[in-house]
Amino acid sequence: MPEPAKRDPKAPRFLQITIKDSEGKEWTTTIAQPKDFSSGSVGFYGSEKATNPESGERYQCGLTFTLIGSKPGK
Repeated sequence: MPEPAKRDPKAPRFLQITIKDSEGKEWTTTIAQPKDFSSGSVGFYGSEKATNPESGERYQCGLTFTLIGSKPGK
């Protein structure tokens, strides 16, 4: 796989992500770890199950944060 076009040397070791609804009720908190994506881009990825605090229904969420301009050129 080719090297990314760029990396962020000041990027943190991970991101802590809290998901809240429009009323501020927390559904879940997850950690996004650094990731080299199959596209060649770099960034962070996190996956977690979240529970609606009102209904108890469960959801699966996946989050990607891709460094803009990191995809290798063609």
